[in-house]
Amino acid sequence: MNNFRRARALAALCALSLLLASAAFAQGKQDFTLHNATGVEIHELYVSPHSSDDWEEDVLGQDTLPDGESVEIHFSRRAKPKLWDLKVVDKEGNSITWENLNLLEISEVTLHYKNGKAWADLK
Repeated sequence: MNNFRRARALAALCALSLLLASAAFAQGKQDFTLHNATGVEIHELYVSPHSSDDWEEDVLGQDTLPDGESVEIHFSRRAKPKLWDLKVVDKEGNSITWENLNLLEISEVTLHYKNGKAWADLK
């Protein structure tokens, strides 16, 4: 009887491991966390392959990203490009763009803006 319980527990553990592994593989290798340290609320956020001529859709949708807040950006597992461009837009329509971000090597992007200058810290 003890062996039967161990076998059931081992089977359950294996099933759980498979579920967790498939969830991890469902995420893209380009996933990253974006931190807003610009001093302004971001109203639109676009992330597109560097090779694209189109910004596609606003990643935030109806949401905004207040100063001091962060958002997780997730990609499809099928996303292949390594170089990406990022564009943020504030309430007044002012925008800042960062190009050629190698999201295969970056897990965090912290955006800054001070005295008319914008920069990003990459980890």
